Amino acid sequence: MPVALLALTLSAFAIGTTEFVIVGLVPTIAQDLGVNLPSAGLLVSLYALGVATGAPVLTALTGRWKRKTVLLTIMGLFVIGNLLAWMAPGYEALVAARILTGLAHGVFFSIGATIATSLVPKDREASAIAIMFTGLTVALVTGVPLGTWIGQHLGWRATFMVVAVLGLLALIGSALLVPRELRETAPVSPRQQLQVLTHPRLLLVYAMTAVGYGGTFVAFTYLAPILENVTGFAPGSVALILLVYGASVAVGNLWGGKMADRMGPVPALSWIFTALAMVLLVLTFTMSSPIQSVLTILLWGAFAFGNVPGLQVYVVQLAERFTPHSVDVASGLNIAAFNVGIAFGSVLGGAIIERHSLQDLPWIGALIVLLALLLTRFSGYLDRRQHNTLPNESAANPDPNL
Repeated sequence: MPVALLALTLSAFAIGTTEFVIVGLVPTIAQDLGVNLPSAGLLVSLYALGVATGAPVLTALTGRWKRKTVLLTIMGLFVIGNLLAWMAPGYEALVAARILTGLAHGVFFSIGATIATSLVPKDREASAIAIMFTGLTVALVTGVPLGTWIGQHLGWRATFMVVAVLGLLALIGSALLVPRELRETAPVSPRQQLQVLTHPRLLLVYAMTAVGYGGTFVAFTYLAPILENVTGFAPGSVALILLVYGASVAVGNLWGGKMADRMGPVPALSWIFTALAMVLLVLTFTMSSPIQSVLTILLWGAFAFGNVPGLQVYVVQLAERFTPHSVDVASGLNIAAFNVGIAFGSVLGGAIIERHSLQDLPWIGALIVLLALLLTRFSGYLDRRQHNTLPNESAANPDPNL
């Protein structure tokens, strides 16, 4: 594999860390800036909205730029955003910095796969993408717990400073290692992009992604307050529990991908969403016990992100069938749908805290995941119906060339 992939992997690590580390810092930031927990949780929501906006809009606006130019520009934007977060004098400035960083995140994952595949032969493209996304998985396992520990002991601003340094190293690595001339893809016309945005089957998968992910983030956004205020853990223990969660996520990602390959996306997603809803429901009753809550969180991590490979494969399969000229755009929009779900889930979680309590977050999240399960089963029904009608259509309309 080309050494340039290391620069992309480091970029993915830095970006994944800055997105999810805020979960472990919500109580710390809320106390330091004098805001309530729902307001601190908005730092997750607004970042995700920045990602959801940046992925389709900025990727389209930079469609005619050289890929390396776009990469260096967005990594520069990422570094600036984290430096602004480090220097933020108050809550409003931190919100602006998070939105700016989210915009860079959205573009990176839209073009990162394209750049990774352009570095290798055709038969190694999937491996190249997997290596790049390893950075995101490693961020959940190590970057988020370490960033949480730094924020709790040296102040949350220090976390953003460290992430900015990581982003700068990734920027320098990309400038030195990524070739100037990359295999470019043809820009997608506005009409082709509109097809992806309006096709009912693709919209259904985007809804599955947003709702399924959103159900998880109703509770995950406020995991640190749950552990501190309900379970009774000391703040210093949160980073260790996030490490356990991250390790479970890494295993769940691999397991979810193999399950989708073996069973097909819809059956795999049906099992995963069912298990995820059950685990969230169980957490409602185990969160008051330190041992039981950690065991439940371990299971939660395995299922919470195990749906990612299946959802991404499924949207590509449907795009190849219904919008074959816009597969990359469809895949990028599914990344945006993940972040719409994160924003929706964290906002809803904040509203639940204001009106009810932290204990209500998991079971409400479970109900939302059940809605994702229903959408998945409906999409599978449409697949089966189309498959059953294809032979009849072929018989009624035989090919005149045969």
